[in-house]
Order: sequence, then structure tokens, then C-alpha cells
Amino acid sequence: MHPEEQFHAEAPQEKTKHLRDYLRIVFKRKGLLLTAASLVFLCVLLFVSSKTPIYTASTKVLIEKNLDVSRMEGFSGYMLWDPDFQATQLELLRSFNVALRVVRSLELDTKHRQHFQTAPAAPGPVALLRDFFAAALNSAEALILPYIGPKVADDAPAMPAAPIKSSQEQEAERIATQIQEAVKVEPVRETKIMILSYSHKNPAVAQMVANAAVQAYIDETLDIKSSTARHTVQWMTAKAADEQRKLETSEKVLQNYMREHDIVTVENRLVVLPERLSGLSKELSEAQTKEKEHEALYQQIERAGKNYSSLEAIAVFAGNSVLQSLRAQLLAAEQNVRELSRKYGEKHPVMKQALEEQRVLRTELRTEADRIAASVRSSYELAKAKVRDISAMMNATKAELLEMNERFVQYSILSRDKEMNRTVFDALSSSIKKTDVTAQSMDVKIWPIKKAELPAVPSEPNKKRVLLVGLIGGLACGLGLVFFLEYLDNTANSAQSVEDRYGLTVLGTVEELRGRKRDVATFVSENPLSPMAESYRLIRSGLLFSTPERPPKVILITSMAQQEGKTTTTKNLAQILAQNEKKVLIIDCDMRRPRQHALFGEPNSYGLSSYLSGNLDPQQQLIRQSPENPVALLPAGPPPPNPAELLSSARMTQLLREKREQFDFILLDSPPVQQVTDSLALGPLADGVVLVIKAGGTTYEMLDSGIKRLRDSRANLLGIVLNRLKKKHGDRGYYGYYSYYSHYGQHGGGKS
Repeated sequence: MHPEEQFHAEAPQEKTKHLRDYLRIVFKRKGLLLTAASLVFLCVLLFVSSKTPIYTASTKVLIEKNLDVSRMEGFSGYMLWDPDFQATQLELLRSFNVALRVVRSLELDTKHRQHFQTAPAAPGPVALLRDFFAAALNSAEALILPYIGPKVADDAPAMPAAPIKSSQEQEAERIATQIQEAVKVEPVRETKIMILSYSHKNPAVAQMVANAAVQAYIDETLDIKSSTARHTVQWMTAKAADEQRKLETSEKVLQNYMREHDIVTVENRLVVLPERLSGLSKELSEAQTKEKEHEALYQQIERAGKNYSSLEAIAVFAGNSVLQSLRAQLLAAEQNVRELSRKYGEKHPVMKQALEEQRVLRTELRTEADRIAASVRSSYELAKAKVRDISAMMNATKAELLEMNERFVQYSILSRDKEMNRTVFDALSSSIKKTDVTAQSMDVKIWPIKKAELPAVPSEPNKKRVLLVGLIGGLACGLGLVFFLEYLDNTANSAQSVEDRYGLTVLGTVEELRGRKRDVATFVSENPLSPMAESYRLIRSGLLFSTPERPPKVILITSMAQQEGKTTTTKNLAQILAQNEKKVLIIDCDMRRPRQHALFGEPNSYGLSSYLSGNLDPQQQLIRQSPENPVALLPAGPPPPNPAELLSSARMTQLLREKREQFDFILLDSPPVQQVTDSLALGPLADGVVLVIKAGGTTYEMLDSGIKRLRDSRANLLGIVLNRLKKKHGDRGYYGYYSYYSHYGQHGGGKS
């Protein structure tokens, strides 16, 4: 009996991937990678071959601000720095106006018009559909508008007609738009130089336009300067007159407000009132503290009442010198009474005098205590009155301060309006004078430092660069597709991934047998030296060393779902186990869909179901074994209505106990775990369970659920067999032995 152990399904843990794992993924799908890369590269190659060569001519121009030394006095370096200057000139260089000047200066719309003719493109389906609906809408509008359109009055003013451009002007603008789109301007880093480039399919046209664009930019800059200065002076003159009127009005309003509200007095009091408020706040805090002290003392006296013993315990009574003197005298009188009472009676004159003296001292002590209590009450009332007075003074001061603040806020608003109007007026006056002085000067200095040369080789397309990018892009697309498919693949397709995820030993892997005419169930027995047979020998070795004390005798072989190869694995593994003259028995426990009898060529009219249900004829032989087959078989028998109950019965336990004495190994072929509970019932009866999974077919979700169910049923999981593994899914650790065993078999190696 195998030891009873508590198994719990552990949560799968993700393993940290290394570079070799990614290389293994790439190698596994290398065909897809090469196909995707080849397709992308072929598309790029076709695109490059179909492109028309374009030539680019470039010229260099130095552009900087015109800084007049005579006008730089009083300006800091920060004020002279203009971060938008270079960007502004760059946009001006490639503007439509500059391109239009180039067209007119070179007569591109007349002499060289043929270089800018574009063949009309065939309209696409979207354009045809749009034209159809536009024509239909125009026809409907022509039919309906005379009946429902608005009537125009005879005396209504005529709308100004839009200027009609000549065909030559339209052609010039069309060519200018083409030039603007083809011109590129790039600044040279950390310099004031800009490179102007123009691309065209004719190299001579590219050179001509590039050189003409610089002169057109200079002419455009001069026109902008002169027209801007003229309009600026006119606008600033009118604006200065308006701002002067605003300034005079704001000064009058401010003066009237100061006169009405005595602003000078307000400014002085705004300084005094906060100081007074701060002093009152400090006095109020001190008065409130004293009030709390007197209140606490007063409450102690009130609680003591006429209990003079409690009163004398209060600090103000205990520290009073008069009370201390009276207490001392009273103590002496009481001691004198005690001494006289030993000699005289109460009616003795000496005794009466001592008692009278004691009574007088007590009366004086209480009188003094009452006086101190009255003094404390008076102090408490005075402290409360002082707090009320200071609070009233603070509230009055706050109200006065708020009123002063409101008046001063309005004064500040009026003062800011006046200063703002003065600042605007002064700035406009200064700008008018400055513009008049600098109207005739140019703000930008422009020097062409390199003229465009005739380009000898095309700039586009750069075939080497485009093809290199296409190759890299194709590889990137292929890698992305490979890793995306790997991410979507949630099946167990390698022994290493299964071991890392579940911590179970992969006893071995069986490669998928290719060829339709090959039968997996007979291939091992017919080819004992094949790599597949060596795979099962490796599984056998793993089983023999799977338990610490002795090899397992009763082995349950199951799978997650159908068509994963558990039945053929059971038969082939039994053939390998029986090679060393071992007695091996296969019990077909899959009474729902039995297949072992068909693989052995035996009838299934009776078998395990007949034995477990008590319907077996004593003359019928339960176990079948042919002389040429070293493996014995106990077929499943006719399908019963309750297979799970029969497999968990006492007769099944008794059957296994008897067969343990007769056979060295007993293999139980059971139904899939995910579909029925038969395997869960057989798990505790076996020494161990071997799980057969289909590489690339069994998902991790199925394994998570199935392994958990087996462990919950207290089954001893010996390991996993990765079946029908394709070579591309394998890794070197599990396929490295194939070449060795193939070589071994070719040289006549014997059985293991």
C-alpha cells in the first residue's frame, strides 16, 4: 500500500523567462517568422521599384536679427533674445507667398509649365459616390428653389461679387502650392544657418527653384517690414489718444475719491488699528487665563461650603499667614484644655477660661476663612468683567478695521487703474517714436552663403535604406506575430514549462508519429530500436525510480480529455515493461469507451464489468494472454450503468490484491479525469498515477483543474507523459537523446 499523504493543489507560479526561452520560442516558429519577414520585405521591394526618382537641390542661407548698436543702450541680453525668431523665419521661408513669388519670378506658370503638370488620378469609388450625390442634390435644388426660395426685394442692396481669377492666376497658385509642399527648411544645429531644399523629378528645376526661393524670401521680408511699420504707426497713434483719455479720467476719479474719504487718514489708521487689535488680543488671553484661575479657585470654595476643614486644605487658605497664626494659637489652646482637664473639672474657673479662649479662637478662624472666600469671589467677578470689557473693545476695533479696509481696497483699485492706464499710454508713446525711427531699417539680415548645385543622384527613394528598414520591419513584424501567437497559446507544449508550472516530474516525451499508414499501438512492438521505443524506455526508467523504497506495482494511467493517447501509451508502456521477462497486466478500467480489447484483438463480451457485478461465469477465463504477446489483458467487458460505483467497490480492491501476487506490474487504463469520476475512484487503489497529456492540445486550465481533483482524491501523482509532441515544440533537453538512440539502434544495440 502506498503511504497516505495529503496533497493540495498549489497555485501555478510563473517562471522568470531568460534569453534562451525567447530563443526557443523563435526557433519553434521560425517558419512563420521567415514567412512574415519575407512578405514584408517583398512588399517594400515592390514599393521601391515602383517609385519615381526624385532629385533634391539645397541652398544655405544665414539669417539673424539686425541689432543696431546705437539702439541697444539700456537693453539686457534677455530682452534681445527671441526664442521664436528662428521658427518664425523658418515658416516664412516655406510660406505660400514666397512660393508664389518664385513662380512669378521664374515664369513657371508659362515657360516651365510642363514640369508641373500632374496626370489626373482615376477617381475612386468614394469620389464617384460623392460626385453622384452632389449632382443629385444640385438638380433637386434647381427644381425646388424657384417655388420655396426666399424672395429678394427689388430695393435690396446687391451682394458684392467675388473677384474672378484668370486661368493664369489659378495656374500660378496651383504651382505655388506644389512648390510650398515640396520645399523643406531645416535649421543647422547651434548656428543661425538654415538649409532650404526643394525636391523635383527634374534636377534642373530643383536647382532653379531652390536658388530663387532665397531671393523671394528677401523680397517678402522687405514688403512685410514696410507695410507692418505703416499700419503699426497708424494703429498706435489712434490707440495712444484713446489711452490718454482713459488716463485723465482715472486720475480725476482717484482724486475725487481721496478727497471724499480722507484717504491720508485711512492709511495712518490702517497701521495703528492692527497694532491695537494685537495688543487687545494679548490682554484678552491674559484676562481669560486669570478668569480660569479664579473660576477654579471659586469652584473649590463652593464645593467645600461651610466645611472649614476642606477650606483649610485649599492652597489660598493653607498659605494665609493669619490663618496659620490662628491655627497655631488654637492648637496651643486645645493642648492647654487637655492638660487642665486632667487636674480640674469642667466647672472650674480655670477650665472655663481655657474653654472660652478655645471657642474665641475657633470663631476668629472661621471669620477669617469667610473673609478669604469673599475676597476670592470678588476677584472672580472682577476677572469676568475684565474679559467682557476687553472682548467688547476687540469687536469694536475689528469693525473699525474692516471699514477702513473696505475704503482702502477701493482706493487701491482706483490707483491700479490709473497706473495701468499711465503704463499703456507711456508704452504707446515710446513705441510710436521708436517705430518712426526704425521704419526705414530692416530687422533681419539675410545672406545666401551657398547656392544650390545641380543634383547628380536621386534623393528618393534611398533604396538601400528603405530595403534595410523593410528587412528590419519584416523581422519585427514576424517576431511580434510569433510572440503574440505564443501568448495566445495556453496549451502544454513543452516538458520544461509543465515541470516549472506544477512541480511534477515529466517522465518522458513521445514524439508524434507521422504518416497515415503507421499505427502507434503496434509501432513500438514492430520497431523496438526506434526513437519512440526509446522514449517509452525512458518513461519506464522514470517509473522504476519514481518511489523511494520500491517501484510501483499498480499504476493508474489517465488523461484530462479524450484523444490524448492514454490507451496507446498504456499498451506501449506495458510492452516495454514486459521486455525484461516481467509479468505485466493491463486492466481496461474505461468501461464507458473501452479500446484495449481492440488493440489486442480480443473479444469484449465479458470482462472487468462482469467480474465486478458478479455476472462472470466460472468457466470463463477473466484474463486473456496470447503466446506471442507477453502482456496479459483484462478487458473492460460490457458497459455497465454504474462504472464509478463498480470501480470503488470492495471486489475491485480484492481483484487488485490478488493480481499483485501474480504480476510484476498492473497498468490501469482509466477514463479521462475531466469527464467522469472513475479515475478519482481508482486513484487511492493504485500505487501511483501517470498523467498523459497531449502536447499543444491540453490547456493549462484543464491541467489545473484535473491535477487538483487527483490530489484532492489522495492520488499519488508519479509524473506526466507528454504525448504526441511535435519536433518544433520540443526543446534540446528532451530531444537531444534521439540522435544518440538512433545511432545506437543502427549499430545493433539490444533491449534495455
